[in-house]
Amino acid sequence: MNYWLFKSEPNTWDWDQQVAKGEAGEEWDGIRNYQARNNMRQMKLGDLGFFYHSIDEKRVVGVVEVCKLIHPDSTTEDERWECVDVKAVAPFPRPVTLQMCKDDPRLNSMVLVINTRLSVQPVTPEEWAIICEMGDYKT
Repeated sequence: MNYWLFKSEPNTWDWDQQVAKGEAGEEWDGIRNYQARNNMRQMKLGDLGFFYHSIDEKRVVGVVEVCKLIHPDSTTEDERWECVDVKAVAPFPRPVTLQMCKDDPRLNSMVLVINTRLSVQPVTPEEWAIICEMGDYKT
């Protein structure tokens, strides 16, 4: 299994909206960055990801699961852009902020810490375990 982090602006798409989509999940659409798109191309069914509220909150608020593999993004006719679908798994008992990640030396090389703008990014198994521990999330 691989781990990921999906960033969303909460005023556009927030955790509660993701949860409301239920088992069917929702397209992670609107991504217009090649590196983020290529990350989605590597995803497998069942991969898990952190749901991250960006902008003002800057925090991990939940866990999502990839429930549909890469396919054309329905929000554009441009064939370059693709997306996966994700469904909510569970909220984080205690949100983990970007500052908490930056303050933990074990996360110094995490993509979230060194490239805060990338909207879909890989997370190593070690980083996953550390952030889950910080957020009191039991896997």
